[in-house]
Amino acid sequence: MKLLEDAILTRGRVKDGDVLKVDAFLNHQMDVPLINELGREFHRLFGDAGVNKILTIEASGIGIACITAQHFGVPVVFAKKTQSRNIDGPVYTSKVTSFTHQRTYDVIVSQSFLGPSDHVLLIDDFLAKGSALLGLIDLVRQSGASIAGAGICIEKGFDVGGKLVRDTGVRVESLAVIREMRDGQVVFAH
Repeated sequence: MKLLEDAILTRGRVKDGDVLKVDAFLNHQMDVPLINELGREFHRLFGDAGVNKILTIEASGIGIACITAQHFGVPVVFAKKTQSRNIDGPVYTSKVTSFTHQRTYDVIVSQSFLGPSDHVLLIDDFLAKGSALLGLIDLVRQSGASIAGAGICIEKGFDVGGKLVRDTGVRVESLAVIREMRDGQVVFAH
């Protein structure tokens, strides 16, 4: 998606260790008109897939998922990284390792919000190592729900995550796929 690629090129920053900073417009400060266009594109890609729920993981995916959900007219559920007192009853749990935070989390979703009648679209800002998305897939499968696919804003095509997720049989649609990052520059796969 050219609009997203242009934002990455003009407002993103490449840091050491294959880190792409997009916090100026995507996952810290949010450019809502841009994210609305991302949501519109996810709806174009998955609008005929029977989606009745969107699932993401806290925290960076929540805003993107919410705006996307407006295009689908469905609710958003997000996997929490910590158990809190306001989650009653049984939960689905999966382990996720964060590339950015170098930490492993138990992510949870209340069984009240995900079940066999759901057809779920997964939404996230990045796909790199694949751990977050694989954790979300695990949660959906535990619930007995089906997966319509995964909508990803930015995929690091040179990393293992895309292959790992696609090998599970889940359809992945990434709006910007990075072939490489070198000398502070981003090169997209086309």
